[in-house]
Amino acid sequence: MVCVHRRPASVAPSWVSSASQAYTDTVLRARLIGERLPLGAAAWIVPALVTFLAAILRFTALDHPHRLIFDETYYVKDGWSLWQHGYEVGWEEDSDEAFANGEIAAKDEASYVVHPPLGKWLIGAGVALMGPESGAGWRLGSAVVGTLSVLLVALIAQHMFRSVALGGIAGLLLAVDGHHLVMSRTGLLDIFLSFFILAAFGAMILDRDAGRKRLARLIAGRAQDSPEQLRRYLQWGPWLGWRPWRMLAGVLLGAACSVKLSGLAFVAVFGLMIVCWDISARRVAGIRRWFVAGVVRDGLYAFVCVVVVGGITYLITWSGWILTSGGFYRNWGAEHPASGLEALVPDWFRSLVHYHSQSTEFHTDLSSGHNYASNPWTWPFMGRPVSFHYVGTDKGELGCATEGGCSEAILDLANPLLWWSGLLAMLVMVFLWLGKRDWRAGAILGVYVAGQLVWTLWPERTMFFFYTIAYAPFLVLAVTMCLGLILRRDAIDTADGLRPRRRSLIIVLGFVLAVVLLSAYFMPLWTGQQIPYDSWRMRMWFDSWI
Repeated sequence: MVCVHRRPASVAPSWVSSASQAYTDTVLRARLIGERLPLGAAAWIVPALVTFLAAILRFTALDHPHRLIFDETYYVKDGWSLWQHGYEVGWEEDSDEAFANGEIAAKDEASYVVHPPLGKWLIGAGVALMGPESGAGWRLGSAVVGTLSVLLVALIAQHMFRSVALGGIAGLLLAVDGHHLVMSRTGLLDIFLSFFILAAFGAMILDRDAGRKRLARLIAGRAQDSPEQLRRYLQWGPWLGWRPWRMLAGVLLGAACSVKLSGLAFVAVFGLMIVCWDISARRVAGIRRWFVAGVVRDGLYAFVCVVVVGGITYLITWSGWILTSGGFYRNWGAEHPASGLEALVPDWFRSLVHYHSQSTEFHTDLSSGHNYASNPWTWPFMGRPVSFHYVGTDKGELGCATEGGCSEAILDLANPLLWWSGLLAMLVMVFLWLGKRDWRAGAILGVYVAGQLVWTLWPERTMFFFYTIAYAPFLVLAVTMCLGLILRRDAIDTADGLRPRRRSLIIVLGFVLAVVLLSAYFMPLWTGQQIPYDSWRMRMWFDSWI
């Protein structure tokens, strides 16, 4: 039977009988973190199983179709260029077919590109490993990080919700979702952005727990002080020192920005989230000047960990461009000598700043028309998914045996039940955060805001639905949290924890089964399988999906 563990306590346990006991390590941990229940071997077995399923779905026939689809024409070839030259080069017109055959038609001159290099380095790693003629090599990096994302979601959900079952559900839902599956099987940048954001979030969760444990231990170490000494100590509380998980989060956020500069929105939200968690921890621990102490003693250090460390990481990912001389705008600084204090800045750094000013202007003014462009306000409803690949064939052509013809498509379409349920789940997150101050709901909601609302600032810009993959795993976490609420709604309290009643269990398992069956139904549209045209048309529920 599924065991749903209790939610962590937010107040001191009822067995505290005196004020002095409130500052023992045990009581402080109970207030700051809540009870940690052992999860056993299943805590690794269940995530491993859903990850294995994700790997099968993502790596099977990864080389199909053997042609560069959608923006693979840019990123795959740019990835090859980075591994060969350290920077992106131009290509002859209509060179995709030659590239797919292993014939390189690259130019000798640098190409102006507007996205940072890390995502293309990771795509290029697969090309370097398997050769430019390998379709699987073009998408290998995406498949690897897509599969690892499923593992991360399962572990994060398990940690946040204190349940192996809910962790397994979260991993399973992401494993079978078409949006995540398509992006994991395509050589585009966004799945790498999604992965680094998710990994940074996981590091922040671990940092939150580690910091609160240390806060409890340090305060408890002063519990034997005199009342006056303890009172003075609790005015500001301790400095928590070295925070390796927080530093790792900064590295991962820097990596996210080096995939796409839209990662900056997540840096801002995650930075605020960290400071809010620190302030809350000091308040719950009984520190009197908790707000100022949280801002000064934790917030400044958080800025260093997130912004400074992230910035250094971002700069390192440009090493190929910095250490060579042929990149676009690489010699701009030398060609435009500076004066005054600006002359103290290295030419390469001024060149890089100029590069970024030009790319920012490009991104802001990008408004070219595209048949699959969509407004961000339509994304929560999945109004215009993106077609990456479509081939229509008549009977007898390319193995088609159907009288009415066949279709072969790759459509970046999320599982409709999961995606629309995710929208409702986000509304529940709002109520849980505002009504119950549930930090988990606030964290999930914050990532959604960073990934969704930031795009509304540029309504005229050309945008696509697949940008939402950055926060898609957090929609899954929101849905999983709501499923956990259903299981706990009228659960039975037993010696082993809370056990859901049969009706709640049926509702949750029924939902998960419905998502899996619907994914099986749409699977041909996500993996480019040839199906009868009528079957393809039946899956086009709305004309805007075509």
